[in-house]
Amino acid sequence: MSNNGNLKLAIQKCGRLSESSLQLLRNCNLEIEKFNDRLVVSVRNFKLDLLFLRDDDIPEYVQDGVAELGIVGEDILNETSADVKVIKKLGFGRCSLRIAIPENDNLNDLTDLNNKRIATSYPKILKGFLKRNNINAKIVNISGSVEAAPSLGIADYICDLVSTGNTLKLNKLKASISVLESEAVLIKNKNLSLQSDKYNIYLKLLSRIESVLNAKNSKYIMMNVPKDSLEKITNLIPSLKSPTILPLADGESLAVHAVIPAEKFWEIVDDLKNAGASGILLLPIENIVL
Repeated sequence: MSNNGNLKLAIQKCGRLSESSLQLLRNCNLEIEKFNDRLVVSVRNFKLDLLFLRDDDIPEYVQDGVAELGIVGEDILNETSADVKVIKKLGFGRCSLRIAIPENDNLNDLTDLNNKRIATSYPKILKGFLKRNNINAKIVNISGSVEAAPSLGIADYICDLVSTGNTLKLNKLKASISVLESEAVLIKNKNLSLQSDKYNIYLKLLSRIESVLNAKNSKYIMMNVPKDSLEKITNLIPSLKSPTILPLADGESLAVHAVIPAEKFWEIVDDLKNAGASGILLLPIENIVL
């Protein structure tokens, strides 16, 4: 691998985090060429190389300094126990590591797991969970097709990632106990020097990522309000900063602009209308630099 002075970021080559990781980087205005079967691709307009790896290799590559940064699921990070620093949760790839049981069974209490056989491809996480809860169960380590273990008689229950639950239903299983909630995170090698050129590149990349994440979770709201309703309406707006107030041509109304958390809009829109707001517009935001 060439030492071209570029920062190196490891991401999943294919799988549930791959496309979302690439989209995040593209939203940072990074020009990424098609990589096909290549291991390393340089970003055209930024001093960054992308390493395309298997997801369970990413934490070790970052730990060992082959890549300074990585994007990986918390499930993989916890299972590998790599010595890296988690920089930021990225808001995609959310899933739950859960214990699933046959659809006709019931788990009334954690103690019902005692003396059961649980198949999983996450033995370290499951072992820690069982130990913390003083449960004595046998862990059956399986790589791939964990859902089939109960029907094959290999295990009583399974512990596996669940997103929609459709795969469990196909195997006549149902999700029961949550072991770990996971999403994609940005991780960093602990030995990246604060004085190095690569650290400055890292700070610039982190700023771009943060601006994209801020924008994703925010919306730009615009509305017209009567002057005598201004205080009431501004008190309703959960603005990230003080709203912008502009006079309108009629002399009786004002335009109010603000950036709000995206999930708050439908909670306040009826109150805004009842307070006299009209012409309410909600617009997407591409980037926010706070």
